[in-house]
Amino acid sequence: MTVKIAVLVSGRGSNLQAIINSIEKDRIKNAAINVVISNRTVAYALERARNHGINAVFLDPGKYDKTGYDRAILDVLKQYDIDLLLLAGYFRLLGNEIIEAYRYRIMNIHPALLPAFKGLHAQRQAFEYGVKVAGCTVHFVDEGLDSGPIILQSCVPVISEDTEETLTARILEKEHIIYPEAVRLFVEGKLKIEGRNVLLLNRVTDQIHDQTGTDFTD
Repeated sequence: MTVKIAVLVSGRGSNLQAIINSIEKDRIKNAAINVVISNRTVAYALERARNHGINAVFLDPGKYDKTGYDRAILDVLKQYDIDLLLLAGYFRLLGNEIIEAYRYRIMNIHPALLPAFKGLHAQRQAFEYGVKVAGCTVHFVDEGLDSGPIILQSCVPVISEDTEETLTARILEKEHIIYPEAVRLFVEGKLKIEGRNVLLLNRVTDQIHDQTGTDFTD
């Protein structure tokens, strides 16, 4: 059975591209991105979707109140019979109705080692705090802000020559590795949730490759 995926986006969609590439190169088997939804008509992620023959939907938040917008998203998800919802640079908070409908079937990628540095500008927060190790986290989405159970994390050392921009770029490289890996684990039924712990079942760690051979820039 093919796992049907929807991706919510607001920006350029480099993590979307990483997941598309992993599916097309058969690193993620038995999965397909059926629709990409954006709250911004100019989001380059929509163009990425169209370039790969994926349905691209713009939902104008100006036409709805908060509850109405979430229900519009739900209508699209139901239309495409979605199994897994991914957030990839989506700059809105999901309402409880969506979270409840897709409990433990919504993933997000955050550019920090949660639970540290939640919310916006996480890389800047980490850099200004003076951490020696930064990174990124894939987690399930719950009702809190970046508070759901953690699936995967990857560390990025902070070096003396770093700026906020160089650190952000190196974190992004790791995001492109661990987000597709988390999707693969979900699709293969290798994630088990026990309280706040996400157990990785029968996982071979060397299946994550640092070299994706892909340029994710615009």
